[in-house]
Amino acid sequence: MCVCVCVCVCVCVCVLFPFPEQFMVKALKGPILAPFGGQVELSCQLSPPQSAQHMEIRWFRNRYTQPIYLYKEGKDLYGETTSRYVERTELLKDAIGEGKVTLRIFNVRVDDDGQYHCFFRNGDFSEEDITEVKVTATSSDTRILVHPSNIQGLRVECDSGGWFPQPQMEWRDSRGGILPPASKSHSQNRDKLFNMKMTLLLSDTHPGNVTCYLRNPLTGQEERTNITLSGESAFVLQMIAIVTCCHKTEKFNCFLHLVSRLLHLSPVPASDPLYELNAVWLEDTMMILCVLMVFITLIISIIYFRMKGKWNGKFIRVLLKYVYMEYIKVYLYYTQLFLSNKIQICGELLCTIQRKSYCLGKGP
Repeated sequence: MCVCVCVCVCVCVCVLFPFPEQFMVKALKGPILAPFGGQVELSCQLSPPQSAQHMEIRWFRNRYTQPIYLYKEGKDLYGETTSRYVERTELLKDAIGEGKVTLRIFNVRVDDDGQYHCFFRNGDFSEEDITEVKVTATSSDTRILVHPSNIQGLRVECDSGGWFPQPQMEWRDSRGGILPPASKSHSQNRDKLFNMKMTLLLSDTHPGNVTCYLRNPLTGQEERTNITLSGESAFVLQMIAIVTCCHKTEKFNCFLHLVSRLLHLSPVPASDPLYELNAVWLEDTMMILCVLMVFITLIISIIYFRMKGKWNGKFIRVLLKYVYMEYIKVYLYYTQLFLSNKIQICGELLCTIQRKSYCLGKGP
């Protein structure tokens, strides 16, 4: 008798106060790639399918109390949204009758990278699932700069900004082989995107065909930028390095290296894009050599006539000082003229080597 009464009471309670139907939440399994500055959509679905219009739907990151979107009692509660996502999120409820909702995030930032919780509550029963977002950014802003390094070779620098996450970066030769960089560094801008920099030292014997290769580890997207320096181009840049180096090292050794490089110079055809630069360079070089020859000739002459006893010592010292000062003026004038004008000419002519333009000290 007691058992029958208990069964009847339980049936009545279930009919009058039904328990909420249990369910599972299934979110998209990631990671989901989100392009920087674009938008991403995160969906989750109740299983078994059922209406979620009367339920609480909450999307949050690490803390339940800081939702990035909250839907409750049939209303969107925008005032509960954490400040970082204000006016950047939207809940698509077209299929909410089947228990499916989609969170859309606009203007994706690097900070949006990470896990997202999709939470449903119906009465006292709740369930959630987690999906992961990976923010990606690939840049096409890659440039190669060529700088005179020293009398032994050239320094080639590759700069590229606007990557996330940090990309793979390396130098490659014309056959795809990896070249060890002289240095590699990175930094992050205010948007937390990576700016990459890598340098390479090219010796005299290197053919000069190099490629700067970058790859996004998440998307697999690649960026390749190459530059080809012909033998004449490398020679001109090395001459710039030698002249620059002459201000910092012993003049005599620098002069010997300059002469040795000139003796190994091969003729440049008129059709070569660097023909004009080579002509101007040789003209100035010959002028400098002529001044040096005159100076040396005067020194020898002074010594000769002094030994003959035809000039007195005081006159010789005054003349030597005057010739020396004039030589210094001429040397400094031509050095300054070369450094101020020829570097710009060299950069402009080097721009014609490739389909893309790469100038000295300038981007594409």
